[in-house]
Amino acid sequence: MTTILPLSEMDGEVPVNRIVLGDCVEAMNRLPEGSIDTIFADPPYNLQLGGDLFRPDNSKVDAVDDAWDKFDNLASYDDFTKQWLTAARRALKDDGTLWVIGSYHNIFRVGALLQDLGFWILNDILWVKNNPMPNFRGKRFTNAHETMIWAAKSQKSKYTFNYESMKALNDDLQMRSDWHLPICNGGERLRNGAGTKAHPTQKPEALLYRVIMASTRPGDIVLDPFFGTGTTGAVAKKLGRKFIGIEREQSYATVAKTRILQATECNPESIARAVPKKKTEIRIPFGSVLEHGLLSPGAVLYDSKRRVSAMVDAGGNLISNTLFGDHTGSIHKVGALVQNLPSCNGWTYWHIETDDGLKPIDVLRQQIRETLPA
Repeated sequence: MTTILPLSEMDGEVPVNRIVLGDCVEAMNRLPEGSIDTIFADPPYNLQLGGDLFRPDNSKVDAVDDAWDKFDNLASYDDFTKQWLTAARRALKDDGTLWVIGSYHNIFRVGALLQDLGFWILNDILWVKNNPMPNFRGKRFTNAHETMIWAAKSQKSKYTFNYESMKALNDDLQMRSDWHLPICNGGERLRNGAGTKAHPTQKPEALLYRVIMASTRPGDIVLDPFFGTGTTGAVAKKLGRKFIGIEREQSYATVAKTRILQATECNPESIARAVPKKKTEIRIPFGSVLEHGLLSPGAVLYDSKRRVSAMVDAGGNLISNTLFGDHTGSIHKVGALVQNLPSCNGWTYWHIETDDGLKPIDVLRQQIRETLPA
């Protein structure tokens, strides 16, 4: 159960699935060194607003003008950034990664300090906002994106990247570094009792879904040192990951706690299957099944309920005739076509007839792997 833990009560253990109330630098320094798998940081942007912002109809924009986003000068912001990045690096495992999001106000300074401290930048991701706030004054381009830096603890880190999961999320195409997602709005936007925003910079869950799915595995610990209203914690819970939130404002921590308690966890089996293990297994093409004599040309494959069938040709392709048309291609392509889906894992979709009933053709691939040297 999610609880709020005062910083003074941290005892050197890892406060999994808890919100630590207090300063993020001190809290991270109290964690066991090398205990965190991934960090997602949404630090103050130091927006340096020069006064109130108004729309053309003279209504005031609810901009970020809170005390936590104000610094005396760039040097003080750099000092703050260096402190929390140093504490974050200490808490990360050697193979851990850090995500940090920002705007043109701060992200370039953060990136330089990351490199100075020894982090190894893997990607910069553009979160392109489908529905950005317009530029009311008309004196600049509309600011329609934010930048995320994804960095490993060092150049030698053996970091996690779930390439296949990202590809599946993107209709079986490689996930690019420009992510087109809407800003947090509508029913997702949390509000306080007065009906105003509970937090001015609440991030959409879709953004954290990609971050966590890309760089963590089930059971990993995701730390958010600027927890706010708990988007990271809510998504981590839904995806079967553990989280630690650090937040110094009691009001935000209270909102986050309620939100996370209401979040629903996914089915454990669906979470485990969402992270393929292809990187650690030898790739076996379907044609090898024919070459090893485990299937013969003309063999018939079925889906798990025998609603669809396909014949294997001598070249390792499938031929399927359905009411919706004739399909020819790889086990993956035909599997997707007969289901009218963008992608399909043919190894688990297609089955063969055995004495014990239908078995996925993946058992044939495993037989081949067992004959290969370790």
